[in-house]
Amino acid sequence: MAASVDIVDLMHQDDVNFTATTPPAAQPVLTVAALNQAVARSLERNFPLCWVSGEISNFTRAASGHWYFTLKDAAAQVRAVMFRGRSQYAGFVPREGDKVEVRALVTLYAPRGDYQLNVEAIRRAGVGSLFEAFLQLKEKLSAEGLFDSDRKRNLPLFPRAIGVVTSLQAAALRDVLTTLRRRAPHVSVILYPTPVQGEGAALKIAQAIAVASSRSECDVLLVCRGGGSIEDLWSFNHEDVARAIVACAMPVISGVGHETDFTIADFAADLRAPTPTAAAELAATPRDEWLSQVASQSTALTRAMQRQLAEAAQSLDWLARRLVSPSAYVAHERLKLQGWKLRLGHATRLPLNQARFELSRLATRLTHQLPHTEILRKQVVQQAARMQLHMAGSARAKRHALAALNAQLEMLNPQRTLERGYAIVTDGSGRVLRAPEDVKPREVLRMRLAEGTVDVGVDSVQRALDQL
Repeated sequence: MAASVDIVDLMHQDDVNFTATTPPAAQPVLTVAALNQAVARSLERNFPLCWVSGEISNFTRAASGHWYFTLKDAAAQVRAVMFRGRSQYAGFVPREGDKVEVRALVTLYAPRGDYQLNVEAIRRAGVGSLFEAFLQLKEKLSAEGLFDSDRKRNLPLFPRAIGVVTSLQAAALRDVLTTLRRRAPHVSVILYPTPVQGEGAALKIAQAIAVASSRSECDVLLVCRGGGSIEDLWSFNHEDVARAIVACAMPVISGVGHETDFTIADFAADLRAPTPTAAAELAATPRDEWLSQVASQSTALTRAMQRQLAEAAQSLDWLARRLVSPSAYVAHERLKLQGWKLRLGHATRLPLNQARFELSRLATRLTHQLPHTEILRKQVVQQAARMQLHMAGSARAKRHALAALNAQLEMLNPQRTLERGYAIVTDGSGRVLRAPEDVKPREVLRMRLAEGTVDVGVDSVQRALDQL
């Protein structure tokens, strides 16, 4: 649709090359709404959030909570709108002629075609430099350890006197005194008056804190002031005030401005309260609350004592019922002793009788298990005789076989052959000669006879006739 066309995109489109046969497309026609929407998107893309300073004019607060005004200077003006979701956190309502700084988005109100600023945050002119100085001092004192949590002191549980550093004309003083009178009328209040805004107020506040510290008349010190602009509260962003709070001898509660206001004094104090009234409430617990706790503890203590007394009475009755006369106790113990004696005798005899019965039973079993030795002895004698006869017969057979083998061995003995006239002929190396080919002429041979050896020389060697 035409309403979705971005005029900036159309303006930056590249030229399209067409062939000779394709006619160029017609340029689209935009509606006024589409044109304004495209211009609005172009402004929002090219002008991010920025700070703009000027003077408030034509301020209007609608029933919806939105703010409409004109921001102008000597040379120009621009319409601005701040919606309720943002204006409720502004901290103040601007008036005609106020010098302010706004953080805004440049846009276009499409229905009228008006260029305007969509404001997200607003502050009084000059607050930017003050806030920068606030951050620098905070960073410096924090680096020195003045804001460390381990340096913070606990408030006294039962303060006897409470000191207040504020102005005599401050509405915060009336709120603090009213709160303390209502909550803790028994606590003394010591006022250390000092200006809380204006030229030289910071040094006077620091001096008042130093005086309260040196006198040590109170147990806790309240440094408070009502709400206001950042310029009104600037005295509590002074370095001297922060160092005086840190050096104070007693715990310090800071109650400066409203809940959304933060000062250097809040970070340096031992405890920060969102308002002066809240500081007074933190300094002293209501007397009625203490009295209620005392009454409650007294009631609980009374009930505990009554319960202990009742339990002690019941224990006494129980012990009294258990208490008997010594003679009855001795008689009872004697009966118990007789019973233990009978049980002991029975317990002693019973294992002995059981052991005797078991021994008799085992002896009977042993008797039945013993073998008949007379029959076995006769069998042993018979087996021994049979063994001797067998061994004697076996020995005779072995002797006869040995004699036969000895006779055969004797027949094969070479010595017996030699005794029958034979000889064993060997050469010089001891090799037995069996054929004429083994003998060489003029060789010395050794002949073993039955009763010795003889060396003979060979003259010639002849073959047997049956081998020729």
